[in-house]
Amino acid sequence: MTKDYSILIGGQAGQGSRYAGIIIAKLFSSFGYRIFIYNDYPSLIRGGHNFSQIRASAKKVLTHREKIDFILALDENTIKKHQKSLDKNGIVIYNKDKISAPGKKGKDAKGIPITTIVKKAGGIPIMENVALVASFAKIIGIDWKTLEKVFKKEFKKLKELNLKVAKAAFENSQNLFKLKKLNQKPFPLLTGNEAVALGAVKAGLDFYIAYPMTPTTGILHFLAKKKKDFNLAVAQPENEIAVVNMAIGAAYSGARTMVGTSGGGFALMTEGFSLAAQSEIPLVIVEGQRPAPGTGVPTYSAQGDLLFSVAAGHGDILRFVIAPGDAEEAFYWAGKILNLSWKYQNPSILLIDKEICESTFSFNQDVLAKVKYEKPLFWNKKGSYQRYKNTKDGISPLAFPGQKGVISKACSYEHDEFGITVEDGESVEKMQNKRLRKFRKMEMEVEKLEAVKVYGKKTAKKAIICWGSTKGPAKEAAEKLGIKMIQLVIIEPFPEKQFKKALKGVEKLILVETNAFGQLGKILASHGQKLDYKILKYNARPFLAEEIEKKVKSF
Repeated sequence: MTKDYSILIGGQAGQGSRYAGIIIAKLFSSFGYRIFIYNDYPSLIRGGHNFSQIRASAKKVLTHREKIDFILALDENTIKKHQKSLDKNGIVIYNKDKISAPGKKGKDAKGIPITTIVKKAGGIPIMENVALVASFAKIIGIDWKTLEKVFKKEFKKLKELNLKVAKAAFENSQNLFKLKKLNQKPFPLLTGNEAVALGAVKAGLDFYIAYPMTPTTGILHFLAKKKKDFNLAVAQPENEIAVVNMAIGAAYSGARTMVGTSGGGFALMTEGFSLAAQSEIPLVIVEGQRPAPGTGVPTYSAQGDLLFSVAAGHGDILRFVIAPGDAEEAFYWAGKILNLSWKYQNPSILLIDKEICESTFSFNQDVLAKVKYEKPLFWNKKGSYQRYKNTKDGISPLAFPGQKGVISKACSYEHDEFGITVEDGESVEKMQNKRLRKFRKMEMEVEKLEAVKVYGKKTAKKAIICWGSTKGPAKEAAEKLGIKMIQLVIIEPFPEKQFKKALKGVEKLILVETNAFGQLGKILASHGQKLDYKILKYNARPFLAEEIEKKVKSF
């Protein structure tokens, strides 16, 4: 069979489909497959329809597929909703104690008495997901020893009972084919949220502050769980306004601080964002986008906050806006943006979305060596300390309250070099020019980084341009079509030179992003770049490679 598999497991919230999806992914990963998991769930604690779609491939994958090879159904609704996407050679595996036959016979549908198996083994209803996974493992030819090893690592509670249920289901099922083991080292599996957290820690994160808001809540949970291991502080204040103000105070006192939120939370933080800009305090905000405006569609994905992120706050604000496109990039740029924010002493935004935050990726650990703590410019302890010293490049030396000989003032007003409020025109212009010199330096820095990436056929005359999570499906479509794909990673400051180089030879430029206005297109227009076509999706779901491929073919 193929070396690119698509497995969907679904059920109601509370039936454990997501947990089961992780176990399936780890089984394939142990065989050397590269993994991507897309998770889909409504904002309900119980009921509704939840599913995880696992893609396991011989090569790196960053998106799920349109067609499904295996449907694992914990309830009948899963079959009704997804049977139309089942490949012609696909198989439905279902709990025949609760679900009627799905209209496929013999090899195409396998009914397993899941509820009966769990009851006989003395298990509880939630363990039906374990039984279903064990049955699936037998069907695809994974041996019990491998399955048992993965289960033992995963089960934190009732380990022996879970294994008893799994063994009974495994023995009750029939093998249909043998999954081929690949000659590749297994990679660890990480969500985008976990990758962001680890990248920031690698760059010296001291303090993470957040109010829970989908889709970045996973960062808060992960770091809270690991805070002793990483020797950092984690706090959950009462709201997002408290979050940003606490972060400003922590950074002012010398702690490398990062906060996480979504668009609605960031909206509440914008006054604090402006304060950080005026007082030149390093502040990193992880902005995990979801469909908006308002509460929008809170558990789904979109790329609708790009213009907001580039323009948020009042006045002329220096900022980095960086949009990674997968877990490895999320790790690297989370660390890099923390270093950049401290180097230039300004607020910065790591712009991701639900598709990156909550999807699971095979993670190549080679990227770990690329991130380290980078020392900012500290005061040399000579002369009187000037917090806003008017330097040649606009970057003033840092010192913090409590240091001997330091009076460090941070002010929301325009100020002189010592931090004393000023209002005369000459002083105001002087400090604005200081910050503008810093911005010129930031622009130069961006051109030294890999701010623009190019994939596919690099000499092609037709090109897709995208950003963020759309990287995965756009890259796959471009490679299949034999065209170029351009990914903008750093949006602000805009990488003019790299962008022009990437566009060399392109005669037809196609924008692909998940928002209704084509927001990246507006930014490109402000830099003099016209688009030939736009492919926009705004139904709260990410693109599939097949969708992009079909649309591009029509141009």
